[in-house]
Amino acid sequence: MSDEGAVGDIPFGDADEAAAEAAGVSGSGEVPMVDDAGLVDADPEEPDFAARPGQLDLPRDAVADAPGSAGHPETNPTNPERWLVALDIDGTILHEDGSISDAVVDQVARLTGLGHEVMLATGRSVASTLPVLDLLGIAPTYVVCSNGAITMQRDADAPLGYRREIVETFNPGAVLRQIQAHLPNGRFAVEDADGYFRYTGDFPDAVNSIGGEAVPFDELLDIEATRVVVISPGHDMEDFLSIVETMGLHRVSYSVGWTAWLDIAPDGVNKSTSMERVRQLLGIPSSRVLAAGDGRNDIEMLTWAAVSGRAVAMGQAPDDVREVATEVTSSIHDDGLAKALATLR
Repeated sequence: MSDEGAVGDIPFGDADEAAAEAAGVSGSGEVPMVDDAGLVDADPEEPDFAARPGQLDLPRDAVADAPGSAGHPETNPTNPERWLVALDIDGTILHEDGSISDAVVDQVARLTGLGHEVMLATGRSVASTLPVLDLLGIAPTYVVCSNGAITMQRDADAPLGYRREIVETFNPGAVLRQIQAHLPNGRFAVEDADGYFRYTGDFPDAVNSIGGEAVPFDELLDIEATRVVVISPGHDMEDFLSIVETMGLHRVSYSVGWTAWLDIAPDGVNKSTSMERVRQLLGIPSSRVLAAGDGRNDIEMLTWAAVSGRAVAMGQAPDDVREVATEVTSSIHDDGLAKALATLR
């Protein structure tokens, strides 16, 4: 995935659609690219490996008591040895032009036909994730969006076939004020639990197409947010990273992209925490988990999968993503995902 591209255009950024996702499906049937960034816990002291969020087995009653999940029967698997396959979207499934290779579509169809549970785990919002299911021709039981802040469950009675099952939110006021003090020229966006974006500054027009509006900065402070996105035009990556490191962010989870933007989630929430909950709800053992991704917001999910299963980093992934994987496949331009999926039977 290229690091290049003008921040003002936001050509990619899976960590953020608020800012970047030219979401929705184009007339050609392609989904615009929004690249992944890596999710890093804001706590500077990394906890012991086994104690990290998403690594622990949650008690069954704790899962049952999660918001909206009480009383749900477990899926009855048709394949008693099925795998849970969690796929990042941008840079893993989708190319930068929004296309999906036939090889990937074929392998996803083959695995679903064998009874494996193939699902998406992405930084994208709900609005820009569900069209990808249609392009792949799948309807998994769960879909993880917004870097783990929103978990959707299939529901035939819901308007789009999925309902928001679990939603994690936080009040962004304190962290927004803190960041604005360091980045006075930054652009800010907040996504609420309904997927509606409110933003300051010059965000892409595509935000409006999925539900959004420009507002004064102060109006962002009291929204119950699933995600905050910060863009800082004019900063190169190293300069931006040095500024972020001085902020001392606490009680949030955040990721830094390959261009000058920051993606912030509720404390302790990332793709791995939601995927672990999904795994338990589906009753699939951790030894039959495969996760694939290419961005820094996939680091926690890949680390989670690597405990007992398979963690696949795309060939073009940054070194810190590749280091936590159990295997590295070819790049997206060489059908790396299809090659990895072809090894499952």
